[in-house]
Amino acid sequence: MKKMRGPMSLYVNEEVGILIEGYEHPPVLMMGHSRRWQSRLCDEIGLTKEKDLFCWRYEADTPFPARVLKAWDDIKRLPEVRLRSIDTSQMQREVEAIMEIYNDAWQGKWGMVPALPDEVRKVAEEMKLIIDEDLAFIAEIKGKPVGMCIMLPNVNEALADLGGKLNPVTLAKLAWRLKVKHPRSTRLMMLGIRGEARSNVKRYGGLSAAMYVEVAKRGVAKGYQWGELSWTREDDAPINLGIRSMGAKLYKKYRVYERAL
Repeated sequence: MKKMRGPMSLYVNEEVGILIEGYEHPPVLMMGHSRRWQSRLCDEIGLTKEKDLFCWRYEADTPFPARVLKAWDDIKRLPEVRLRSIDTSQMQREVEAIMEIYNDAWQGKWGMVPALPDEVRKVAEEMKLIIDEDLAFIAEIKGKPVGMCIMLPNVNEALADLGGKLNPVTLAKLAWRLKVKHPRSTRLMMLGIRGEARSNVKRYGGLSAAMYVEVAKRGVAKGYQWGELSWTREDDAPINLGIRSMGAKLYKKYRVYERAL
């Protein structure tokens, strides 16, 4: 062991890093919150920056750029492409497909650890409790899953006034707020496409933009008011540029630290 790095959860799409900008905003689902002094403490004890992670805020009334709308329309017209909602009655199968795409799309990227079978089962059980089927979908080409988009209701918003207590009454409130009323906000947790589809730029080059538009349209149709897109790496210029071009605003930053051992 040569370095220590963190703070990080065992699964990188959960809490990771220390908040360094955006303290005035409460944390969304599976994202952490920090006091202002925590990053100063890390600096003072000799930890150094390894990576900054960006969080983006997208408002429901943000207009789509014309070229992005065209990409969505072009993809929707392709007869072999289908954007289908997650089938929660087949959650284990769906999550297995999602994780296969995840392992392919994020291969070699910073912080990525391949999803294992036990982890897939755990994710399937947890997601089924909170998922909104209209906000999570799989992109298929000729019936094969090649892309996935997972946007989840912001459970933190629904929990905010429950005082940290879960009992039959608060659980009933939580279920009603998630499944009937639903929160005002969401978190776009994962959006990825297999390498084989990404490499066919001529035909499927607009698929990622089309998926962003699709999930935004679905969220607006259900009355969600804003969503957090998190997280992206500071040095992933194409992804950050694409998100910014959709009209999202960078509103939070988290930092992962490291130190030689």
